[in-house]
Order: sequence, then C-alpha cells, then structure tokens
Amino acid sequence: MIGAGVFAVFGPAARAAGTGLLVGLVVAAVIAYCNAVASAQLAAAYPTSGGTYIYGRERLGHWWGFTAGWGFVIGKTASCAAMALTFASYALPAHDEATGWGQRLVAVAAVIGLTALNYRGVAKTALLTRVLVTAALIALAVVIATVATRLGTDLIDPHRYLTGGGAGVYGVLQSAGLLFFAFAGYARVATLGEEVRDPRRTIPRAILVALGLTVALYLLVAVTALGAAGPDRLAAATAPLTAALDAAGAHPLAPAVRVGAALASLGALLALIAGIGRTTLAMARHHDLPAWLAAVHPRYRVPHHAELALATAVCALVLTTDLRGVIGFSSFGVLVYYAIANAAALTQPAPDRRWPRWLNLLGLTGCATLAATLPWQSVLAGLALFAVGLAGRATVRARRNRLAAGEDATSRTD
Repeated sequence: MIGAGVFAVFGPAARAAGTGLLVGLVVAAVIAYCNAVASAQLAAAYPTSGGTYIYGRERLGHWWGFTAGWGFVIGKTASCAAMALTFASYALPAHDEATGWGQRLVAVAAVIGLTALNYRGVAKTALLTRVLVTAALIALAVVIATVATRLGTDLIDPHRYLTGGGAGVYGVLQSAGLLFFAFAGYARVATLGEEVRDPRRTIPRAILVALGLTVALYLLVAVTALGAAGPDRLAAATAPLTAALDAAGAHPLAPAVRVGAALASLGALLALIAGIGRTTLAMARHHDLPAWLAAVHPRYRVPHHAELALATAVCALVLTTDLRGVIGFSSFGVLVYYAIANAAALTQPAPDRRWPRWLNLLGLTGCATLAATLPWQSVLAGLALFAVGLAGRATVRARRNRLAAGEDATSRTD
C-alpha cells in the first residue's frame, strides 16, 4: 500500500475536491476498512491463491468470481504500467521527446528486472519489498518533518483546510475514489494464501494492521502537503510532495523525495507482479484463462508463465500508452473487485463471520458509489473492458458446451 500512490495521488484528489480531499481520504479509508474486513473474513475461510476471484466463485457463483478476477487482472495490469512509468519519471526527469522515450525504456527495464527477481520466489520478493518500503518511509518522514519544522504551528491552522477549492459532495466522492487507488494493496495479501504460514490467522491480521498503519500515515502526509502547498498549487503539481517542499522553502531536499518516490514505485510494481500472477494462476486453474498460465515453476514455486505473460503485457503498455489517466480506470476495476468481495462476505454463515454484516453492506454500497463518481472516461473504459471480458468468457463457454455435446452424441452412437 505504501507505494507510488502516496507520492502521486494527492494532486488528482486536490483537483477533484480541493481541501475536501481530507474528507475524501477519510471516506476512502472507511470503505477500505470495510473491504479489508470482508477480505480478511473470506481469506480465513478460503486460504488459497486467487483472492476475491475464489471468494466470488465459492459464495456467489462462477460468473461473479470471473468478474472479480477480470477486474483485478486488467486494472492491476494497467497499474503495473503506471508504476513503471512513475518510477521512470522520477529516475529520469523528461526534458524533451527523446528523454520521454528514454523514460519508457527505463520503465521496461524495471518491469523485466523485477519480474526476474519475483521469478526466483516470494521470499526474495518479500525481502526487497521491505527494503523499498523502508526507503519510501524515510522519504515521507523527510517531507513531514521538514514542512512541520518550517511552518510550525501554522501547519495546524484550521483556516488552511477550511477554505479554497471545495467541490461539493460529488468532488469529495470523486477524490475518495481516486485516493482509494493508494489503499488497494491489501488485496494482494489475500492472494498469497498458499505461500504463508497459518493463513487463517496470518492473513486477517496482516490486512488489518497494514491498513491501520497506512491510513494514519496517509492522513499525516495529506495534512502536510495540503497545509504547505494549498489546494490550488497541489492540484497543479505533477509531484505533489515536491511541491509541498518547495512551498515550505525546502527545495534542496527535493532529490531525497525523488529517490523515495522512485523506490516506492519499484516496491509497488514488485507487489503488483506477485499478486496479479497468483490471481491469474487461480483463474487459469479454473479454465477462465488459458491453461498454460496455470504452470508453477518446479523449483521456485511461482506461477512463472502467468508472470512472464504479465510482464509482456505491461511492457507493451509502457511502450505504447500514456497512462496519466490510468488511476481512475484502475480504481474502477478495483472497486468492482471489492464490491464483489463485500457481496461474498455478506453471504457467509455465522460460524465463518468475524465482523457484523452491516460492514459488508456499507462496503458494497460505498464501492458502487465511488466507482460511479469517478471521471466519466474511466467509468466508460472500465465498463467496456468488463463487457469484453464477460463476452469472451460467454463465447468460450458456449464453444466448450457445443464440443462436449458433440462428444456425448458420438459416444452414444458408438
């Protein structure tokens, strides 16, 4: 969760809601909590790879499971490309068109390098993730401490947060949907059910602890950035935290934030590759994706075919697509994914329940609301890709049914 999102998402959120982004952050956190408890409760009952793809299949039916898995795979594949490009933009600032192509090549190199690392097994993935998250936390601490020192008590002046750039309920909800992009990492904890010790106990605890720490950190960063830069300057910034340092008169420290953002992007990309590969593995095992993707490496025990296919798709996106607007599309796919998780948790019997049903209902309603209030381009693109996936599955299933019917007829004739 503590990845590139915290270094990039506050700009779009400020454009949507101005100072209302603080309210949007609280809304996003509440809905993320509802989603987290639903995921934790389901993960305890179904400790296997696949996350909500499996939960939807088991609790709601195969079509719901496929919809969740499809939303996760397409949304997070786009997020991989966004993280790779974010890393490249911090590691190699663009000054002209040639540098822009250099950024794309750097992004491709990052995808290939991290895929190769993840190919060697999840233990090495977890070790590097710790290193990268530590670097990101150091960069965030530099921003918070510097701004707090420079501004002093002015940073907690309520007038900084009660005026300027308000956008009403719609703007606040849209900012919440965009900010949700930065919270979504806890789903990838639930996808690792086959690779952790005591998953019924470990996964629920890991999800809730991670979410609680992340919410506290994001609130602190949001207050710091908004208090230093103000809503208008924050909305116009491509690097919001660097803008906060500039506004506080601490420009010399910007390189430290740049390094932290680049490393955080690598950490987010690494976690995405691990999570998407395992959801793809689960879908291929159930014949919702090509069976070739279900292969597990005999030595390293990772879904290597799925991860290689993912890396190929991400590299193609990095080289051909401008993904500055991908946060909205990715949020749409992930919100659909979590809406299905809440619906699945809502159906669990009393012995499997750890939290009240009203939290699942609140999460389901919240996900649907935030998805509907995202930028209309993101909503249309998301609906179109979901339609393509569902139509493709219907076509493949119809073909399989015809072949099965033909085989049965031949058998009876024989």
